[in-house]
Amino acid sequence: MSAPLALTQLDEEGVFTITMNRPERRNAMNPEAFRAVGEAFVRAQTDPAVAVVLLTGAGEDFSSGMDLTASHQPSGGPPPFEFMMDAICALEKPLVAAVRGCAIGYGMTVLFHCDVVYVGASARMRMPFANLGLVTEAASCYLAPLVIGQKQAAELLYTADWVDAERAVEYGIATRALPDDRVVEEATAKARQMAQWPTSSLMEMKRMLKSFHAENVRSARALETAGMAKLFGGPENREAISAFVEKRKPDFRQFRK
Repeated sequence: MSAPLALTQLDEEGVFTITMNRPERRNAMNPEAFRAVGEAFVRAQTDPAVAVVLLTGAGEDFSSGMDLTASHQPSGGPPPFEFMMDAICALEKPLVAAVRGCAIGYGMTVLFHCDVVYVGASARMRMPFANLGLVTEAASCYLAPLVIGQKQAAELLYTADWVDAERAVEYGIATRALPDDRVVEEATAKARQMAQWPTSSLMEMKRMLKSFHAENVRSARALETAGMAKLFGGPENREAISAFVEKRKPDFRQFRK
């Protein structure tokens, strides 16, 4: 039997830990993994024993984003990525992230939905949408400028540049940078500190914090879905995927003739 793609654990303090569990793939997300994480978030929202949610990755990495070698063709029902994002956006309880190693694509954009983010010294983040011939996801076209500023977000999105732990804290993507061996421990301790208070208070405050941005997040996701439909499978995107699989530099200039 294969290992679960999302590990979950609820401790006595009410902290519900969700661990993305494909360490052999640097926690790259295939449709089954997106759905498993989404189901874990649904449980976190609906289980009254859960006060705070902690999201992390198994092994040395948080998540390397979408698994480009997996099939992401529609198979009926809600698209797994959108199902997961619906569940994350619906979460009304504090969400803490513990990040080590790579946080690429979804591994970075999901952090804009987290309330508190702790990163290890090894953290390396990237939003690789331009170099994949695609557009942003997870409402990051709205949330990235909101969190780090319009100019900083534009630079990161248009260059697909890397962000280290120090820069993540400087930009406000992360709350604090720690040694790798302390990240999960510190994130868990902080989540437990939150969980000691009434869940009703935590949820009501989070509802208020999210209320100012909820409509914009919905609009941003709709725009991104339309943009993805327009570009996914197009010539530039196919070249990007081929280059990734073949371990070579993509040639996008050929499409400018």
